[in-house]
Amino acid sequence: MYNEHLEERIRHILNQKKISYHAKKMMGGLTFMVDDKMCIGIVNDELMTRIGPDVYPQALKKKGCKEMMFTGKPMEGYVFVEPHAIDMEEDLEYWVQLCLDFNPLAKSSKKKKK
Repeated sequence: MYNEHLEERIRHILNQKKISYHAKKMMGGLTFMVDDKMCIGIVNDELMTRIGPDVYPQALKKKGCKEMMFTGKPMEGYVFVEPHAIDMEEDLEYWVQLCLDFNPLAKSSKKKKK
């Protein structure tokens, strides 16, 4: 399950910025793929952001931001943002833009051979 209202808000921002993307259900939520790379996502009510290691330490100091842990240890370059920290559109836009800024530098995940 994931927050469908947050999905609409993210789609609106990406469409406004004329970003080519596709949404994909994964990791128990929804991920927005940009240039075939995971860019931003939603897990339950939280925003999952791929912001990269350079801005990671500063991002963790922001209100509502926390380490993303899937395997019991933090994934550097990825953070979760709690719902109260993205209530305002400009706050959500800030996080979406951080993800878009990092996207060209992000490595593509390896395609599975069929």
